[in-house]
Amino acid sequence: MSPSDPAPSHPGLYDVAGNDPESRLVDRAGIPSADLAEIGALMAALGALREAEDRLSEASLKYMRLGRTDMRALHFLIVTENQGGIATPGSIAAHLGITTPSTTKLLDRLERGGHITRTIHPSDRRAFAIGITPETREAAIRTVGAQHAKRFHAAARLTSAERAAVTRFLTDMTREIDVADLDWARDPE
Repeated sequence: MSPSDPAPSHPGLYDVAGNDPESRLVDRAGIPSADLAEIGALMAALGALREAEDRLSEASLKYMRLGRTDMRALHFLIVTENQGGIATPGSIAAHLGITTPSTTKLLDRLERGGHITRTIHPSDRRAFAIGITPETREAAIRTVGAQHAKRFHAAARLTSAERAAVTRFLTDMTREIDVADLDWARDPE
C-alpha cells in the first residue's frame, strides 16, 4: 500500500502470525518471511476494503433512511429495469432469499415510503410488476450508485493480466470461505 492508500484500522489484525501464532490454522513451514509479509499486506488491504464498504453501506442506509434488505431490493429493481426485465414479488423474494410474507411486508414498507410502485404485470394479470419510483432511482444513482461506480475506475486502471489475477484470487477466496457446506454455520433447527 502506498502512503495515500487507506490503512486498515489495525494493520496487524490481518497478520497470520498475530492470528495464528502456533500455526494451528495455517502451516507456514517453508513459506519465506517476505511472502508472509506480502500475504499479510494483502489481507490488510482486503480488511481496509471491507471497512470502506461498511462505511459506505452505513452512510447509504442513513441517507436513504432504509435497511439493508430494502437497499438490496432497490438495487435489484434498478438492475432488473436497466436490463429490460420486470420485477415481481417472487423474483424479489428469490433474489433476497426471504419468505413471501417478508416480501409483502418489505414491499408495503417501500411503497408507503414512496420508493416503489406496484402495477398489474403486463403479461400475467395475476401477478404484480414492481417498479422503483423515479425519485428513488435518481437518489440512489446520485449517491450510492456514484460511489459504487468508482470501483470500475480501480478495475480499469489494471492491466488485463492483473484483472485476471485479481478475479482468480477473489473467486478462489470466495470458494475457500463460503459457508454453504459448514454445519456450524447453519441455523439450528
